[in-house]
Amino acid sequence: MSAIAIVGAGPGMGLAIARTFAKQGFDVALIARNRGKLDDLAATLTAEGVTAAAFPADVLDHDQLTQALRGAADRFGGIDVLEYSPGGTAHSAARTVPSATTPSDVHEQMDFQLYGAIAATRAVLPAMREAGTGTLLYTTGAGSVSPITMFGNINAAAAALRNWVINLHGELAGTGIQAAHVAIGVWIGTHGPEGAPTATADQIAPTYWDLHTHRDQAETVFTGAHQDQTR
Repeated sequence: MSAIAIVGAGPGMGLAIARTFAKQGFDVALIARNRGKLDDLAATLTAEGVTAAAFPADVLDHDQLTQALRGAADRFGGIDVLEYSPGGTAHSAARTVPSATTPSDVHEQMDFQLYGAIAATRAVLPAMREAGTGTLLYTTGAGSVSPITMFGNINAAAAALRNWVINLHGELAGTGIQAAHVAIGVWIGTHGPEGAPTATADQIAPTYWDLHTHRDQAETVFTGAHQDQTR
């Protein structure tokens, strides 16, 4: 049985990605800070016939994150797919326009997005290299590709993560390991700003399965339920 570890698992994209992979026979490791919320997600998936377990960890605590992923690997016999998308980046974080951004504004986001992703990757990649197969998927907003003024600090860190992932994709070419980036360019749900494009988590989630199976692609920019840009 294969397993996916979802870092930043929540009731939106995390749950939708879990269901997408579970339909293909995957077990699911759920990783986020809040144990109670993770247990609720695990219970939801279990009730649907999915083998799922919660592994609480804060992405800002790299040792804790590493231990959670190792625990998940022990529980499921390995991690075949890592999906990294720490929730709430744009909605809950302090936001600065570029001219008002301080080094500390960016540092916080770099730790949350890039450094957490690197720590998670280092926890699972050695076993993937040994097995000669695996998938590494990372999520940002589309501001990592086309920056948005009000998210100056967030976009800077997201762009750094995107750059690192695309570079990792190139490094791993020919090893059997896929690394890819998903940039979500829509408001997730139905209550976005007026005029903003929207899509449900269930509409977006198949993008991750596509990148897992189409292993030559380094990136998808999701701009609508039926419109993706790939590279």
